[in-house]
Amino acid sequence: MSEISQAQPDYNYKVVRQFTIMTVIWGIVGMSLGVFIAAQLFAPALNFDIPWLTYSRLRPLHTNAVIFAFGGCALFATSYYIVQRTSQVRLFSDKLAAFTFWGWQAVIVAAVLTLPFGYTTSKEYAELEWPIDILIALVWVAYIINFFGTLAIRKVSHIYVANWFLGAFMLTVAVLHIGNSMALPVSFMKSYSMYAGAVDAMMQWWYGHNAVGFFLTAGFLGMMYYFVPKQAGRPVYSYRLSVVHFWALISLYIWAGPHHLHYTALPDWTQSLGMVMSVILFVPSWGGMINGIMTLSGAWHKLRTDPVLRFLIVSLSFYGMSTFEGPMMAIKTVNALSHYTDWTVGHVHSGALGWVAMVSIGSIYHLIPHLFGQKAMYSTKLVNVHFWLATIGVVLYIVAMWMSGVLQGLMWRAVNADGTLTYSFVESLEASKPFYVVRFVGGCFVVAGMLIMAYNTYRTVSAPKGSLVPEPAAA
Repeated sequence: MSEISQAQPDYNYKVVRQFTIMTVIWGIVGMSLGVFIAAQLFAPALNFDIPWLTYSRLRPLHTNAVIFAFGGCALFATSYYIVQRTSQVRLFSDKLAAFTFWGWQAVIVAAVLTLPFGYTTSKEYAELEWPIDILIALVWVAYIINFFGTLAIRKVSHIYVANWFLGAFMLTVAVLHIGNSMALPVSFMKSYSMYAGAVDAMMQWWYGHNAVGFFLTAGFLGMMYYFVPKQAGRPVYSYRLSVVHFWALISLYIWAGPHHLHYTALPDWTQSLGMVMSVILFVPSWGGMINGIMTLSGAWHKLRTDPVLRFLIVSLSFYGMSTFEGPMMAIKTVNALSHYTDWTVGHVHSGALGWVAMVSIGSIYHLIPHLFGQKAMYSTKLVNVHFWLATIGVVLYIVAMWMSGVLQGLMWRAVNADGTLTYSFVESLEASKPFYVVRFVGGCFVVAGMLIMAYNTYRTVSAPKGSLVPEPAAA
């Protein structure tokens, strides 16, 4: 990774530390919100008849908190760390770095202050109103300038592949956000989209699925390509495959959005294009998964004692599963069963909790000792406990949603001999209730793991520098 030099460069770790700590904090906030609204689905009285505690208000806050607060802070922290280490230079601008940190926290706080009170564009993953959208764009442009500015002044000729993925994620998210957020303001907190009807829907899911494809995939693949080799102490299995993975992924992902709009007013050819591109996307996705997992060649034994490495490798397993499931669900005949059901919710969370959260947690566990002058986390055993809580929680969640989703799809399409529906919608809800309880339990496991992470992080950060040394982990 071209990190060996005679003199250690003076890196800007302050902004990395700030984003790292906020990753843990926002992770707890966002995931706790998710557990709360999951409980509301089988116990609706938990909104206490308070408008800003209703599911419809808190669900967008949950998604924004876990994607942009937790995931976003993880991406900022790791990308700033990776680009400095692999370029062997300090960040291009400390002031821009500070602006991105405080600006991003301001965006998150603005979401907390507006979404529960009903200020929303109603566009999924893009609910924040126009003044906040402008702030997001400003922060993001500053982020891009700082990242590419650092690459421009690098002291090594090679640009490591993690930076390719991170750079593509930043540039594409800027285009997606600005394109989809074009609106006509009518007041300080109200605007209307500049697009109409089916065009608005197509723009939204061009944005929405590529928020998944670039924010939640390309960015975190950049994270994976740095931290898996570092934690395993092995080179990337195939650097050539990583480059092929990059170009194939960014070329194909951008076309996949229409699969969210099967059986809608969107032109049929557009739906079919989204389906075909989604199915082809399976190939580079699995190429990346195999590349990450096979990086452990010669180091598989480390999984027995290193729970941080387990987080990273299991995240890749979930990535592989999600990127198989997604293309299958994009096929129109499969989508006819899965669309609008909890199967989609299970698919999203196998990616979000299984892939994104676990690779982020593993990367943050790798980072924290390096950032705060320690040789290890306060407790490797607690990292191990967190791993099992997270893994069990994710499996409970997604299996419950798969079962609920398939059940819903079958009940909704069941018809009597005379052509009338066999089941009412309420009956399908009643059938789903047990699975909602299991989903809630799985979410509790995940949040419990995050609380353990917060405690472990606090003890690591507050310990005297250099006082913590590695301890063997329980298998």
